[in-house]
Amino acid sequence: MNQRKTRSDCTVGTFEKKTGLPPGAIRNQNGRDTRSDKQIGTIRKESEKKK
Repeated sequence: MNQRKTRSDCTVGTFEKKTGLPPGAIRNQNGRDTRSDKQIGTIRKESEKKK
């Protein structure tokens, strides 16, 4: 079975629940907990900007 890319409009909280990650598992670049209503697409844009 092929893994699919997570939708960009999915929120961090929903993604953590869906994948079984504990709350707070996804962190910002500075090490702080990412807000649960932040979208996956925003995180991707931020990581592209850092490169």
